[in-house]
Amino acid sequence: MASPKRKRSLGRTVNHRSKTPAKKAASKRWIAKVKTDSTHPPEGLFKKDASTIARTLASKTVSPKGPSSGLRMLTYFINRAGKKLSASRQAELEKAKALLSKRIHKRST
Repeated sequence: MASPKRKRSLGRTVNHRSKTPAKKAASKRWIAKVKTDSTHPPEGLFKKDASTIARTLASKTVSPKGPSSGLRMLTYFINRAGKKLSASRQAELEKAKALLSKRIHKRST
């Protein structure tokens, strides 16, 4: 197996690949910088059952711009939690997404 090319510079060994991981790590954290003000979910909402989550995110008090805004917030939460979500919690949140999207579809027809 060939090792990466190394170049001597000022008595130090420089690995040309060492610059890319830092750049890549910074690009993975884009979601941490997102600020949203379109939805205002109550504390602990995403720990509840799917029907409660869907109903709450569809309400005008939480999502003034409508249920599609609530669906985006739910998707954002799932993406932000990432691998830290348990399988059962992930399944419950996906069920809430399905309920919310049915509500949106029903409303638009």
